[in-house]
Amino acid sequence: MICITGDNIISALGGTSGENYRKVEAGISGVKRYSGLYGVPEPFMAALIDDEAPDAAGCPDETCSPLERVALLSIRKALQGVDIDPAHPRTLFILSSTKGNVEYLDTTPPGGAVADRRLYLWHTAQYLAKRFGNPNTPVVVSNACISGAYALLVAKRELEAGRYDSAVVTGVDRLSKFIVSGFQSFKALSGGICKPFDASRDGLNLGEAAATVILQNKAKPRNGDIILAAGATCNDANHISGPSRTGEGLYLSLNRIMRGRRNADIAFVNAHGTATLYNDEMESIALHRAGLDAIPVNGLKACFGHTLGAAGIVESIISANALRNGIVLKTTGYSRQGTSYPLPVTTENSAVKKNCFIKTLSGFGGCNIALLFEIV
Repeated sequence: MICITGDNIISALGGTSGENYRKVEAGISGVKRYSGLYGVPEPFMAALIDDEAPDAAGCPDETCSPLERVALLSIRKALQGVDIDPAHPRTLFILSSTKGNVEYLDTTPPGGAVADRRLYLWHTAQYLAKRFGNPNTPVVVSNACISGAYALLVAKRELEAGRYDSAVVTGVDRLSKFIVSGFQSFKALSGGICKPFDASRDGLNLGEAAATVILQNKAKPRNGDIILAAGATCNDANHISGPSRTGEGLYLSLNRIMRGRRNADIAFVNAHGTATLYNDEMESIALHRAGLDAIPVNGLKACFGHTLGAAGIVESIISANALRNGIVLKTTGYSRQGTSYPLPVTTENSAVKKNCFIKTLSGFGGCNIALLFEIV
């Protein structure tokens, strides 16, 4: 079975998974208003990592970018107390990121050769793996908003195939002028803290995070272990940026992970919940079509913002902690039903005695994923 044996989150809410979870449980948001940052003329709401915090990443040289620094620190924290050797040939490193060090595009003249190799995601992945002495070629997953969850699914498949015994899966993205101005050009950003699934939702918040999960293949998990029991991804090829109006890709993914499962086993669905008009509507349609629209639904974007390539890992870790604690977390920012197919979106933390949760994400280009986690 594919077990989570270590994890870490570094975000606007803190530097450990426990600290992040406690603040989410308390309904605290890391989203703030920023003006003039990155040379972007319009103000925007985002949840940014505090770069003034002490740097324990152990970056060996000045070429270590801010994104690489926080990723290194997250990996080091996740490995603490975990019985694996990151330098062993049977350990695989996987990097999830949507944009990586995209800000270094500014060092490349128009039509010229790339001046900074840090622009390449493969270079960042190799940099991180080599810092831990790992001899393998790391895997890069960059598939829009589903990247983090997809990286977990890739790790599960590699471990189940017997090619590796453990995997270090890290999702990381930092904001930049390129990212913020891109979302502003879509008119996709909210002027306040976002409101997933709410009738008055008006856009998303952006966020920064580095999050790491250590996965191991165990024949006999310990009582209380969280396992990645199933996963499925489907691209409905609807549009370069708009979600399917029928929820086709997410519906198919949900159907696949629920084969042989009962709705009664599912404690909650932790949705993508970007608080954009079309994404939340699409998720409600997909959950309705899959017959899962009576299961409690929550979203975490009002706490972390949309952390891009880290989102699937951040939100899986928080949801796994909630399942361990027997809690369905509330959806910060939500107050009034706002989708065509009504969903039981959570407004308060509540107790639950079930052993599974579903994590969903959807992204540009029509990509969709659903993961099923189970507590042993």
